[in-house]
Order: sequence, then C-alpha cells, then structure tokens
Amino acid sequence: MPILDSAIYRKGVRESHHVTLDQTFEDLHEHGGFAWIGLYRPTSAELAAVAEEFELHHLAVQDARAGHQRPKLERYGDTLFVVLKAARYLDEPEQVEFGEVHLFIGPNFAITIRHAETPDLPAVRRRLESEPDLLALGPQAVLYAVLDEVVRGYRPVIAGLENDIDEIEEAMFSGDANVTQRIYELFREAMGFQRATHPLVAVMRSLEAGFDKYGVDLELRRDMRDVLDNVLKAVERADTFRALLQNALTVHSTLVTQAQNDEMHRLAAETHEQGDQVKKISSWAAILFTPGLVSGIYGMNFTHMPELAWPLGYPMALGLMVVSALILYAVFKRHNWL
Repeated sequence: MPILDSAIYRKGVRESHHVTLDQTFEDLHEHGGFAWIGLYRPTSAELAAVAEEFELHHLAVQDARAGHQRPKLERYGDTLFVVLKAARYLDEPEQVEFGEVHLFIGPNFAITIRHAETPDLPAVRRRLESEPDLLALGPQAVLYAVLDEVVRGYRPVIAGLENDIDEIEEAMFSGDANVTQRIYELFREAMGFQRATHPLVAVMRSLEAGFDKYGVDLELRRDMRDVLDNVLKAVERADTFRALLQNALTVHSTLVTQAQNDEMHRLAAETHEQGDQVKKISSWAAILFTPGLVSGIYGMNFTHMPELAWPLGYPMALGLMVVSALILYAVFKRHNWL
C-alpha cells in the first residue's frame, strides 16, 4: 500500500491513527498537534491530495513525484523539502543498493516519501514513538530521526566496501581474470556512495544556519551536529574508497602491461630459439645435400661417364663429398648458424 502510516501526535504521544488522508486532515484541523504521513511510492492522486492540503510548492512536488533527485535541502516559506540518498550493503551479491527518501517538514506536519526499500522508516517511527520527549519537539524531530537513520545506514556500507577493497588488493596479485571487472564495479559503487554523502554536508550546514531563525531546540541542535560529524566521516571514507580504487586501477593496469611485456619477451625468445633451430636444420640439410648430389650423379650409370673408368674416380668422388661438406660447415659456422 502506498500509505504506510498516517497519524497525529500531540506532546510526543500518538493520539490517533487514520486509514485515509481525509481523516488525518480533519483530525489535525480540529484538534491540533502535528501529522506524520508516511508514503511509499505514492500515486499522483495521493501526492496531489497531500500537496493541496499542506500547500506544498509545486516544484518540490514535481521532484518528489519524479524521484531520482540528488540530496538537497530547499526552503519554501515555512516548509522544508529534503531529499536524502540512503544506502545498504547486500552481503550475498556484495553490492551496494541505493534508495531515496523525500521529506516535507512544516510547522505542523512531516511527510516522508520513500521510493525504495531503504531506509526503514517504520523503524524510525517506532523509535521516535518510544522516545516521547524527543517526539514532542515536533516535525523537526522527525527530520532528525530520518537523517540519523540514513547516516547510520552508511556504516555497514563502509564496512562492506572496505572488505571488498581488501579482497581486490589480494586478487590483483593472484592473477584473477575477473579482477578488472570487479574493480570497475566497486569504483561505480564508490562513486554512487560519494554522490549520496557529499551533498549531505551542504544539507546539514543549511539546517544549522536556520537553527536560530526557526527556533530549533538546543538538544536537537546537538543531535543534528552529531549527525553532521557522522556525515563528514562517511564523506571522508567515500573519498578514500575512490582514491584506493583509482590506485588499484592504475596498479592493475601496470601489472597487466608488465605481464603482457613478459609474455612478448617469452614469445620473442621462443621465436629466436626456433629460428636458431631452423638455421641448424637448414645448415645440416645443405651439408648433407652436397654429398648426396655427388653420389646421385654417379649413381645414374650412364654408358658414357668417363669418371667411372678412372682409377682415382672413386677417391675423387669421396674427396669431393668431404671437401664440399667441410666448406659448407665452415661457412655456416662462421655465420653462427651452427
């Protein structure tokens, strides 16, 4: 169901729960307090009804309807429009999944619109309902609690990415053929984590700048500053991850190039060795060819071959074979073919 929860809170206590938005609006106008409406992928009609009731700015409503926004904070009169990027680490596929949540925070209402499974906003509501003193601070407490939940969710992501990067560093020197693809996948996730965390610093600074103007409670200010500290730590880790993976890509590229060069040297050495073998074989073939040629000529047994009748014909033929072979051997030896 798109409407996950719709309730009225007075003095930090949940006073009523309504099935429809009309009931929530009516109760809020008649009895006061503040309304907290939780929506999950609402329809255009539901979002339009909420926007009309609380006079939400049409540009912010368009952003909330479309989704896929960068983290930001915008003020429209007394209403804050906040976009946050949540993240969670999935152990089995070893991947980071990103979600998006939009918040409208006004004097007497908090509207949360979730476009993914994360963050767990029902858990945020249960947490606040168990702390009535904090919830009594009104819609600003809801904003703080959602911010805190989103930033807390970064911790498992940081731990998961650290572990994945450690595995990459080991795989780079093991000759794993899939390491290049894994580095690029992690690099994309690290960039996504950067895009989720970096703009949050500006969001928190903007909130801090409005503490005095909007009369934010002192304890809530301290809680917000604690969230900012955690955001800064997450940003630092995100920057470190990107730098480490950039270095990993460089090192891996160097290792691949070195391996290719080693392979080329090995192939060149084998080619050179094969060339030497061919030279030797060719040399011996030429040396043996000349005696074969001489013996072949005198083995033709033609009638008119005067050398056959010479007394020294046989020694001469043998000598010719030996001398020609020695001459060829000397020539090939001089040219390092043998």
